[in-house]
Amino acid sequence: MSVVKINVLNVPAEQREVLEQRFAARAGSVESSDGFEWFELLRPVEGTDTYLVYTRWRSEEDFQAWMEGPMKAAHQGGGDGAPKQKPAASGSTLWSFEVVQQAAPKVKDA
Repeated sequence: MSVVKINVLNVPAEQREVLEQRFAARAGSVESSDGFEWFELLRPVEGTDTYLVYTRWRSEEDFQAWMEGPMKAAHQGGGDGAPKQKPAASGSTLWSFEVVQQAAPKVKDA
């Protein structure tokens, strides 16, 4: 079954818009990566400054290949002459899970 990676980002209130804009403008390399299945950026509603970046992968190997290739290149910055941007998050933690059960909405008969 698939693996889920959740990047837990601590984002100060004044950096929320910056973080969301950066994700909106991202190159999109994750979507075309082998084994990629899903992405969501989850904004906190109340009581926390923690954003969750949810990605789902066919396998741990697919995730690691993305980490060592497209993700690493995208986060190094400055390679095209542009200055490297200051991180919008003040800290991050990566959570890893294996999908052991799943469900989808049932299709209703017409």
